[in-house]
Amino acid sequence: MTWQRPDGRQPDELRPFRFERQFTRYAAGSVLTHCGNTQVLCTVSVESGVPPFLEGKGRGWLTAEYRMLPSATQSRKEREFTRLSGRTQEIQRLIGRSLRAALNMKALGERTLTVDADVLQADGGTRTAAITGGYVALEDAIAALLKAGDLVTSPIQHQIGAISVGLLEGQPLLDLNYPEDLAADIDFNVVMTGQRQFIEVQGTAEANSFSREQLNQMLDCAEKGIGDLLKLQQAALADGSS
Repeated sequence: MTWQRPDGRQPDELRPFRFERQFTRYAAGSVLTHCGNTQVLCTVSVESGVPPFLEGKGRGWLTAEYRMLPSATQSRKEREFTRLSGRTQEIQRLIGRSLRAALNMKALGERTLTVDADVLQADGGTRTAAITGGYVALEDAIAALLKAGDLVTSPIQHQIGAISVGLLEGQPLLDLNYPEDLAADIDFNVVMTGQRQFIEVQGTAEANSFSREQLNQMLDCAEKGIGDLLKLQQAALADGSS
């Protein structure tokens, strides 16, 4: 029996992805990321100075915060304030690690970039959409610093993309929506650079286990999807009207 995708996609097909740049007025970079029915607002703020452990070292820093709005899911979620769930902490650390890999911190200088990822609507893949859209917002934020003369050269050294992939009824599927994420035997989140180097692979067997061959199939599927996402990012950034 073969899993029938609810939206009729091919196994290695992304959901429709779209980046609405300059979505808010005051952030240095802001992008509303559409991934099927998932929508994540990614903004980048710039502050002078760095955390105490980096002071005087001539290096910059990037950190991330992730939140899901109460109405992002079918049933209302309580707002998280100072007491963050383990899931929220895990996701925002993943976003931070992934986007720090994009930067040469020496070239950034002693300033801090904060990436805020706010989920407006959740249908699976919120963390990977936050990373992929967050990169586009980061590009716009760096462009703003260069235009203002605050930076002489861009600290961006790697393009970053992320996607989910799963195993359902023995078949690798790309970019899981919520029903597929719920039903998956194996669930992976993969982050890669534009040079197809891995930054992070998060994988869990929800049911049964998986073989090395199946792992390779899922990573191949994820790499293909991230390649498609990198092209979409480049097209969005090349669109001067955005």
